[in-house]
Amino acid sequence: MVDVGFCTNNLQQFLSIRDASLWASDYLDKAISESNISYLIQYGKVKKYGNNGSTLINVQDLKNYYLTFSGQREIDWKKKLGDDLNWSLSFENLRESDTTKHVHRLHPYKGKYIPQLVEYFIDSHVDQFKKNAYFKKGDIILDPFSGSGTTLVQANELGIHSIGIDISRFNNLISEIKLLDYDFRSLSIDINNICKKINSYEEDKKISAFEQELNIQISKFNNDNFPSPKYKYKIQQKEINENIYSKEKEKQFLNIYQKLISLYKIELKQNKNKTFLDKWYIKNIRNEINFIFDLVKQVKNVKNKKILAIILSRTIRSCRATTHSDLATLKEPQITTYYCFKHKKICKPLFTIKNWFNRYALDTLNRLQDFNKIKTQAYYVTITNDSRTTDIFAEIKKRNSLFYELLNKQKIRGIFSSPPYVGQIDYHEQHAYAYDLFGFDRRDELEIGSLYKGQGIEAKNSYVKGISEVLLNCKKYLTNNFDVFLVANDKYNLYPLIAEKSGMQIINKFKRPVLNRTERDKSPYSEIIFHLKSK
Repeated sequence: MVDVGFCTNNLQQFLSIRDASLWASDYLDKAISESNISYLIQYGKVKKYGNNGSTLINVQDLKNYYLTFSGQREIDWKKKLGDDLNWSLSFENLRESDTTKHVHRLHPYKGKYIPQLVEYFIDSHVDQFKKNAYFKKGDIILDPFSGSGTTLVQANELGIHSIGIDISRFNNLISEIKLLDYDFRSLSIDINNICKKINSYEEDKKISAFEQELNIQISKFNNDNFPSPKYKYKIQQKEINENIYSKEKEKQFLNIYQKLISLYKIELKQNKNKTFLDKWYIKNIRNEINFIFDLVKQVKNVKNKKILAIILSRTIRSCRATTHSDLATLKEPQITTYYCFKHKKICKPLFTIKNWFNRYALDTLNRLQDFNKIKTQAYYVTITNDSRTTDIFAEIKKRNSLFYELLNKQKIRGIFSSPPYVGQIDYHEQHAYAYDLFGFDRRDELEIGSLYKGQGIEAKNSYVKGISEVLLNCKKYLTNNFDVFLVANDKYNLYPLIAEKSGMQIINKFKRPVLNRTERDKSPYSEIIFHLKSK
């Protein structure tokens, strides 16, 4: 700990980043890394002090932040959402790297839960005070709305066999590639070959020089007008009106951008505007997408081809012509520079996908290898079908005879799933770029609770009917003493009726705060884990 007097009348205690992480770890009684402290400085949560290249933090600033953010947040959220909020299920102590561990960040997926939530309910070792061990090694678990496969992956870690059903072909592809066994030498060769070819590919030879000049201009402008972390700290302290100031600066830089576009004769828009790929990608990026996809189609190893397709899909999702804060919603194509509310500076659209593809290729390979170290030999199957009508035994029999034999012996122990919420997400549409590129059939009309169906009376009745039919169908394949866990934000109180129509009863409810949301709306928000059993 260092004492530095910045004011003649007020001697204050200051810490280096390393010492601040040690102090915070002791103060909060949990691990706080140096990168956690750097994040607070970078995003203006605490003020940066020091000179001659040193970075120091005022201990009182840090203490005030944690008092407000941690303890006070729980108090504030319970005031708004109720005292029945189970704060232990907030997983507040976890870092982002924990909640996105190994294959859980192979591809973005809106609406998924964190793996620790699954672990809490299906792993008897997670909570020593938990009275019941609902699932154990060797059991079979079902997720009838499997999405990107979080339940299946966590079940595999614990040696629990799993079955995932989803109406979306693309969702099941994400799940499948997380769980496949790979020849990593072969996969590395195929990834390296494609990376080399895309790095040497250049459809528009003016793009590199243009981007280099644009980056120089943006960097200089941001350093002058949005110095970090000073600017972010001033916003936090309400010393700057962000909306007014940012609009003025955004307009100022737009003149520089338009002059560069004209100087280098850059073509921004494609000639067509019929498909998703036509509308949401700058012309040079669309050319690169087509080039890489042709290379992927030539890969002979089927497993490698699938993972390369997912790397490309992840890449093109990040390279859509939209602002960083609107990646999840997509409002209008963004083909000019803009003030970014996420990064608090001027940002630009992307003109090439090379760096992103290279980054995601390496990240994907590392994540698959990390998961491979802890994978078990537990069976898993992903089924692309409607959970209301799927004959689960017949589907397993077609795919894995050994799993089918086990299923006949012991049936399915229970369910852990997060059904879609009423009128919140169009699950096919969120990956429209992938359906467009890969040519997968879309089955939007079979989604339950789709955004486009709204949240009116008819939509709610349809939702109750749909979820009930899924549970009734799945119940036929469960053991007699099954346990069903459904994660839902039941603001319309539909799940008591769903349980009744499904011949089940809600025996417990766990209300948890959802702290890490991707939306710009950060208002207190909760969801309920319903525990159902047979009547």
